[in-house]
Amino acid sequence: MLFSSIPFMYYFLPCVLLLYMAAPKCLKNSVILLSSLVFYAWGEPKYVILMAVTIAIGYGAGLLIEKAKTKAWKRAHLIWSVGICLAFLGYFKYANFFVANFSALTGISVNMLQIALPIGISFYTFQIVSYIIDVYRADVAAQKNIINFAAYVTMFPQLIAGPIVRYADIAVQLESRTHTLTDTSLGIRRFMVGFAKKILIANTLGELCDIFKATDDKTVMFYWLYAVAFALHIYFDFSGYSDMAIGIGRIFGFKFIENFDHPFISRSVTEFWRRWHMSLGSWFRDYVYIPLGGNRVSKPRWFLNIFIVWGLTGFWHGAEWNFILWGLYFAVLLVIEKLWLLKGLNKMKVLNHVYVMFFVLISFVIFNASNVTEAFRYVGGMFGIGATGFVSDEFFYYLRSYGPMLVLGIIGSTPLVKNVCTKLSQSPKTSKVVNILEPIALAALLIVCTAFLVDGSFNPFLYFRF
Repeated sequence: MLFSSIPFMYYFLPCVLLLYMAAPKCLKNSVILLSSLVFYAWGEPKYVILMAVTIAIGYGAGLLIEKAKTKAWKRAHLIWSVGICLAFLGYFKYANFFVANFSALTGISVNMLQIALPIGISFYTFQIVSYIIDVYRADVAAQKNIINFAAYVTMFPQLIAGPIVRYADIAVQLESRTHTLTDTSLGIRRFMVGFAKKILIANTLGELCDIFKATDDKTVMFYWLYAVAFALHIYFDFSGYSDMAIGIGRIFGFKFIENFDHPFISRSVTEFWRRWHMSLGSWFRDYVYIPLGGNRVSKPRWFLNIFIVWGLTGFWHGAEWNFILWGLYFAVLLVIEKLWLLKGLNKMKVLNHVYVMFFVLISFVIFNASNVTEAFRYVGGMFGIGATGFVSDEFFYYLRSYGPMLVLGIIGSTPLVKNVCTKLSQSPKTSKVVNILEPIALAALLIVCTAFLVDGSFNPFLYFRF
């Protein structure tokens, strides 16, 4: 089930909210769990069992680790439980990747496995693994109530595309949380902002990306227009989903972590990755990079750690070589910055932003390619290699057609709109007007977005495939 769909907006969510408000405090997590299972089963009924098994493993492992008397037994429970969780992820997400590459390397024909990728498996697996590791480290106490633990893992707002919410961040909220009109209004506002991002901006720019891929008239300027359009498309798509997830969570009394912080204003690639998909970046930092030694080792080992983390980050996104290439591409840039470039970038005022956007745009072209061959062809086309020319009438036609949305996307990706709204809402002269106009504006957004949904086609979030 999609957040950006009529069934979710007008049937599922209202019914869940009514049940949740009517339920006594002791049953609220049960309502979240049952509604989340329905939400997941809507599109993946057979994989509910897989998720339930993974939840049981995580829950049992937490109790066993906490009760174990010796460090050796704690480590043993950590290894088998994390191993099984990652084995499930590896089989369903990467088995065909390894089969295909084995066939290519050996020349032995091996039939591909008939496996469908369970939606959200990357996200809920990482949540369970982080919980097990945190219990092993004694950073959190094992959850004794399986309903609460299952509600944490399956919570539908962030189940299938993040942010990756760690148990430590909401452990207290699972046991006791408050519900206020302020939180509800903030949640609704955040949800509607994300809804508009997805429907009005991301989907529209996605159309331009599809047009580019379908055309034979791929000029240099059209390649760059595509790169800009896709960068904005994936940003508004994924940050829109995160806004909607955080908003719904706030309505239910949960305060999820932020996942984006205006990454396109970054002055270095290092800063970009502190602002983009922050929950994933912090997960790899805390559970892979630091355990490997982080930067507290020799320089060669430090750089190896960076390449390992970014190779895994790319591989997490998909079972294709272009994703691994994408991750290693960022590893190279980060190593270069840490060696000598970062100090110079911090002193620049404009060129550092140009530098970041140049390499980020290339990265997203690699990211969105179907395979490595297409990635190299598209990147080459950006520099005239294999392009049909420098510019064409078709480029100008689509630039005029989608130019206003591109400008809106560029402005919306900066803190400008947020800062202006904050100042207006806090100013004594305008705050009353803002309080009156805000619900009207949100209602108008809902009507417009609903009209787009009724008139549009299937519009899945990009990160569903990861």
